[in-house]
Amino acid sequence: MFGKRPDGRIVRSVDPLQMIMPYIMKTRNDSMNMYEDTFTCEGMDAYIKAKEQDGIKLSYMHILIAATVRIIALRPQLNRFIMNGRIYARPKIWVSFVVHPSLADASTETTIKLCFDGTETILEIAKIINDAIEKETTKRTGENGTDKLARVLTCVPSPLIRFAVNTLMWMDKHNLLPKAIIDLSPFHTSFFITNLKSLGINYVHHHVYNFGTTGLFFAIGKEKTIPVVKGNEIIHQKHMGFSLVSDERFCDGLYFAMSLRELRKIMRNPAILEKPLDKKVEDVK
Repeated sequence: MFGKRPDGRIVRSVDPLQMIMPYIMKTRNDSMNMYEDTFTCEGMDAYIKAKEQDGIKLSYMHILIAATVRIIALRPQLNRFIMNGRIYARPKIWVSFVVHPSLADASTETTIKLCFDGTETILEIAKIINDAIEKETTKRTGENGTDKLARVLTCVPSPLIRFAVNTLMWMDKHNLLPKAIIDLSPFHTSFFITNLKSLGINYVHHHVYNFGTTGLFFAIGKEKTIPVVKGNEIIHQKHMGFSLVSDERFCDGLYFAMSLRELRKIMRNPAILEKPLDKKVEDVK
């Protein structure tokens, strides 16, 4: 209460227009910006092949998560969120994503949420991701904390579920939600990512949730060969399509655009991420 939360601190040094926007656009659905583009696969494919020769298996998903963690560490406004009209800065970087033990229709999905300092290398991040996926698939022995919380909520009649969820959302809005629930919730995260490439389909424009604090939602789709102008020639390159749905209230369009430009540079040359970051950039007070 009174602005104090376990997952963030209030940012007060923002311009007046930015400070007033959360009161005009009250929900994330009001303030969604939807962006789509492609990443060229040439640099990622070369890097993945080089790591394979060292016995390290990487994917586009590993690269995008590691690249986004690095960009957020360097550009801290991306790690903000809006709650009850206030702008907050997160102390660390969280990512949430869904995994399926198999692609069968009956496969039960589970959500993984990971925390990073922002200084990690791509190889460190990949290992953390792989260990988490293995724990939730091949080595899974029971429900994880997120699944247990969801099961508890669904063990009561529908009107009570509605009351329980509304109560949690009210508590979250007023900074009364316990840290244990925030830590379990995949919706309280720096960014969410869905890998539709693994399903063999294209990306979607996925909404950001009104529950929780998610302000960035990436979706990646199946790669395609597209014509590209290079000099005086038209060549064919493999590109991976992606969409980014963002909450526009916590930083302006120029900041988003510059961040995407830097992200694109890293995706073209993922080897940059093998050098650890000395220290992540802290947001303003």
